[in-house]
Amino acid sequence: MPLTFADETDEARPIHLVGPDEWSALAETLAPPARAWANAAEFAGEAGKVLILPGADGAPAAAVVGLGPTEGRGRRRFVLGGARAALPSGVWRLETELNLAERREAALGWLLAGYRFARYAEAKPPKAELICPTGLDAAALEAIAAGEATTRDLINTPANDMGPAELARAVADLVDGTGATVEVIEGAELTEGFPLIHAVGRAAARAPRLIDLRWGEAGPAVTLVGKGVCFDTGGLNLKPGGAMGLMKKDMGGAATVLGLARTIMTLGLRLRLRVLVPAVENAVSGDAFRPGDILKSRKGLTVEINNTDAEGRLVLADALALAADETPDLLVSMATLTGAARVAVGPDLAPFYTDDAAVASALAEAGAQVRDPVWRMPFWAPYEEMIEPGIADLDNSPKGGFAGSITAALFLRRFAAGAPRYVHFDVYGWQPTAAPARPKGGVGQGARALLEALPEILSL
Repeated sequence: MPLTFADETDEARPIHLVGPDEWSALAETLAPPARAWANAAEFAGEAGKVLILPGADGAPAAAVVGLGPTEGRGRRRFVLGGARAALPSGVWRLETELNLAERREAALGWLLAGYRFARYAEAKPPKAELICPTGLDAAALEAIAAGEATTRDLINTPANDMGPAELARAVADLVDGTGATVEVIEGAELTEGFPLIHAVGRAAARAPRLIDLRWGEAGPAVTLVGKGVCFDTGGLNLKPGGAMGLMKKDMGGAATVLGLARTIMTLGLRLRLRVLVPAVENAVSGDAFRPGDILKSRKGLTVEINNTDAEGRLVLADALALAADETPDLLVSMATLTGAARVAVGPDLAPFYTDDAAVASALAEAGAQVRDPVWRMPFWAPYEEMIEPGIADLDNSPKGGFAGSITAALFLRRFAAGAPRYVHFDVYGWQPTAAPARPKGGVGQGARALLEALPEILSL
């Protein structure tokens, strides 16, 4: 089912969103048969609970979805989306009066709950449809949902069907008909200008690539860089099997910026968009880069390799250096970069780094508004020494195990120098357990917050 809203119809049935207090008032207005049915069901407005109310003919006439107590609602997201699968087929409309942010959350959650990954097995979509609540831009919400679906599809596709070549093809398909252009530098061509990308990807049977998408001819310049490690074995510092099991998602940064790019292009935002994706597979062979190697980057900085499993920052480094050459108004990198970020904030929050307090404030506020939680982390200058090994300019994996996400971000900042505003997101890209509007599997993080914050950031 497309992630779209239903057309207006007089036959749409109402959905009421209520907590325990609101339910008591609503129950008093019900016809006696419906009230008796609700009493028998012992519905009390519990979070996520769904009550279907019968009409005079016994057919479903309305639905009530529980929000839970007021004081606990900040713990839950997309309650209406979570209820969608429990509703009978047909067209529904939101009856409850909500503020703009609440309506937007309800509507977007509903759309995202329609997502199914059906590439390899049948997945039945929900049958219930919703008319877009009043006061909302239906087309914009549909564009956001479509972008998120793109991100999820790319992450969920296993590496045997989503290597560097397939990722490049997905980008070409994504921009078809948009007026965007895509250039790809492949294989040995990368040795001239992108030595770190080539070094990481050269051991794989599938050649590495740098994918360069451009769209838009007017407005501020925004460049998005996404880590596209299509599978990460860890290289010669081989990961254990348990840690390798989710490594199809190691291109989650690329998937996220591509989903965001789809939304930006669909909305026709007035900006000059560039998306750079270094697409590689970190494999093991006789040509693999080694611990102890010292590699020269596009920027000219040398990097000592102390762990081949810290490859994401290497491929991003060359792409960021290329992006910074044009000094875009805003440069953003997104990557499934460190386990340290997950230890710090868990799977739900997307930590981000920026030196600009106004940008940080805009992102934090936007994330709260669109229910895409983000959290600022520090570019802590005293830790710069940790990434300086002495025999090279930089160390790709400082010893000691402390502040892993921060030191990785500091490493990347060296290559983003020149861009007036730089933001780095260390995302997870994966929903470990099913939640409302977020099935287990690939998920976008930070993209909605960034999209919402763009107008303010670009006006600074």
